[in-house]
Amino acid sequence: MDNLSFFHEGTLSICSSLDIDTMLEDCLGFLKKHMPLNGIIFNIYNPDLKAIECIGAKADIPVSIPEKPIYLSKDGIEFIESDLDDLRKVDDFTTYGPTSIAVARALKLPQSSGFIRHLTIQSEIVGVVIIFAAGKKKLKEEHGRLLSVLNDPFAIALSNILRYRELKGLRDLLNDDNRYLYRELRKISGEEIIGKDSGLKEVMAMAGQVAPLNSKILILGETGVGKEVIANAIHYSSPRRNRPFIKVNCGAISDALIDSELFGHEKGSFTGAVSMKRGRFERAHGGTIFLDEIGEMPLELQKRLLRVLQTGELERVGGMEPIKVDVRVIAATNRNLEELVKKGEFREDLWYRLNVFPITIPPLRQRKNDIPELVRYFINKKVVELNLSMVPEIDPSALNRIKDYPWPGNVRELENAVERELIRCQADKKQMLFFSGYGTAAPVSRPEESIPETITADSHPPSHGLLDDVIRHHITATLEKTGGKIQGNDGAAKLLGLHPSTLRHKLRKLGIAFGRKM
Repeated sequence: MDNLSFFHEGTLSICSSLDIDTMLEDCLGFLKKHMPLNGIIFNIYNPDLKAIECIGAKADIPVSIPEKPIYLSKDGIEFIESDLDDLRKVDDFTTYGPTSIAVARALKLPQSSGFIRHLTIQSEIVGVVIIFAAGKKKLKEEHGRLLSVLNDPFAIALSNILRYRELKGLRDLLNDDNRYLYRELRKISGEEIIGKDSGLKEVMAMAGQVAPLNSKILILGETGVGKEVIANAIHYSSPRRNRPFIKVNCGAISDALIDSELFGHEKGSFTGAVSMKRGRFERAHGGTIFLDEIGEMPLELQKRLLRVLQTGELERVGGMEPIKVDVRVIAATNRNLEELVKKGEFREDLWYRLNVFPITIPPLRQRKNDIPELVRYFINKKVVELNLSMVPEIDPSALNRIKDYPWPGNVRELENAVERELIRCQADKKQMLFFSGYGTAAPVSRPEESIPETITADSHPPSHGLLDDVIRHHITATLEKTGGKIQGNDGAAKLLGLHPSTLRHKLRKLGIAFGRKM
C-alpha cells in the first residue's frame, strides 16, 4: 500500500470516535493489517507532576491500564525531558531506559518490542503513541516509518481527546457543584435577619464593614443565636456572592471522616474510597467556607487547617500533590476558644489566624424587642411548612410572657416553641396561640370563653412548673366549677373549647379523676 492510501485509511480509523477505547480498537485493527502488532498505547507527560499519564491502551494480550500517574525517578525524569527524538525503536520495553521500564511495569507488559512516536502539532509535543508486539525485535524499520506517516492524525486525535476529557471533567464538576449547592440553598432559602434594625443593629454594622474584604471572621455566640444566618449575610454581601457558599458543622462529622470531608480523598486512599472525592474546601474555591462549631475540630485536623490558611494549599487524603484553593474562611463557635487554648484543646496559632475580625451575636434574652417580630415570622413560615389552612392570632398577654422567658436555646428554641404551639392549636381547634408554658403569668383561655374569677380565686397555677402541671391545674379548676360535668353547654369541654372526647383523653393522660360530683 502506498503512503497516501495508508494515510487516508489510517486517518479514517483514527478519527472514528471521540471515545478513546473505540478509537484505539479501530486503530489497532487497521495497523495489524500492515504489521505484527499486539497493542497500542497513548501516553502524555505531566511536567508538573513529573509523571506519565496513560490516556488509553488497547491490546490483544493482557495489559493493565494504570488509573494513577506513573511517577518517575530522577533518572526517568532526566531521560524523558532529554529524549527529543520523534521516533524511537525499542527492542525490549522491559529493559530499555528508566521511563520505558516504569511504563512497562505499570501496564504489566510482558517482554515486548516496538516503537515510541512523539506526536507534535506545530512543533509542540502533545504526547506519545506506542505500538508494541510481544517478544524482542518483532518490528522493523518499515513499521516505524508507517507509524510516522500517521503523526498528524494521531496528534490531532490525542489533542481532541484531551480537550474532550477536560471539558467532560469540568462538566461533571459543575453538575456536582450544582447538585450540592442546590441542596445547600434549599436549607438557607427564605431566611431573614429579624432585628437587623434593633437588637442586631451593631452586628449588622460590623458585618457590613467586613463583608467587602477577604478577612477571616470569627462569629461568637450561644447555641441557636443565628451564627449561620449572619455568615450567610456576609457572604451574599461580599464580592464572592456569585461563588459557592459551603458550610461545615465541625461538631457533626465524626473524627474519622472530617479530614476527608474538608480536604477530599483520592481513590483507594482508604477502605471505601471507591472514587476520587473533592472536599468542602475545593468546592468552596473562589467563594466562602463556613466552619461552624470550630471549637469541636480535632487537634490533628487543626494543624492541617492552619496550613491551608497559611499557604492556600491543601492535599487530599492519599494525595501527593498540593492543590491551590482561594477560599474565604468564616468560623463560628459557642465555646470560649481562649479557654480551650489554655487547656491545650485548641491551637493557639490557629486561634490567632481565625480571630482577625470577631463578631459576637447577643443572646435572645438581651434583644427582647425582637421577639414579637420573630414569633410572627416563624408563625408565617411554619404555617406554610405544616400546610395549615389558617394563620392563628397571638393572645396579647402571650407576647409579654414569652418576652419575659429567658430562652436558653435562643432563636432556635423560639422557632421550635412556635411550631409546637401551632401543632397544639391545630389539634385543639383553637383560633389563638397562648404559649401557656412560658413566662410567669397564669395561662389564659380565649376572651369569649374565659373562666369566671371564682375558679382560680382559691388557688393559683404553679408559676414555673412543667407545662403539664399548668394544664392539669387549669382543667381541674374548670371541672370544679362545672361540678365534674364534661358535656353540654355548661360542661367543662365547652368552657375549655375542647371536644368532650378530646377532654376525656387529656384527663386520662394527665391522671385526673372525673365524673359528676354527688
